[in-house]
Amino acid sequence: MQIRELSIPDSYEITPKQFGDDRGVFLEWYRFDKLEETIGHSIKLRQANTSVSKRGVVRGIHFADVPVGQAKYVTATHGAVLDYVIDIRVGSPTFGQWDSVLLDDTDRRAIYIAEGLGHCFVSLTDDATVSYLVTDVFNPTREHGINPLDEQVGLVFPKEAGEALLSPKDLEAPSLAEAEASGLLPTWGDMRAFYQSLNEGN
Repeated sequence: MQIRELSIPDSYEITPKQFGDDRGVFLEWYRFDKLEETIGHSIKLRQANTSVSKRGVVRGIHFADVPVGQAKYVTATHGAVLDYVIDIRVGSPTFGQWDSVLLDDTDRRAIYIAEGLGHCFVSLTDDATVSYLVTDVFNPTREHGINPLDEQVGLVFPKEAGEALLSPKDLEAPSLAEAEASGLLPTWGDMRAFYQSLNEGN
């Protein structure tokens, strides 16, 4: 597999090598050792999630309190989504910026998103099926959101997604500025120290 760091530090696009024949296709979509070589530490997977979305569905922007946080390894097993990573770490050189990766059942890419980053995707097809490997179980008291339509963040949704469909929870989520003012967001310094602690095995 090929692993490429995105423009948002601590997020990566993973492109697997696919082996096809007259029976179908085989690929490795997750390799803990290859990821560990890239990010500097192994990740402890604690939960696996799957979502199925209509065309136009937007899920996110979501993030969890650090520590413990929730790193994510995400792929699409059916259909296609555009997956976004948003830098919400106050003081980061890319604070408020985002990058994206097309996840689909053709190239079968994945995206790794470290703790402390925001995550969102928009479904480009009906029945888009997304699977997530995450490093902590869901804890509603430590989960937060930012409105994916926030103009400061400025996510751009492809035309093929059609009309954006959002949950009431995501629509009612604060803007990036409101989340920063209320103290919800992690800081760049704290996250650098957290990543270092993971690299040192603490």
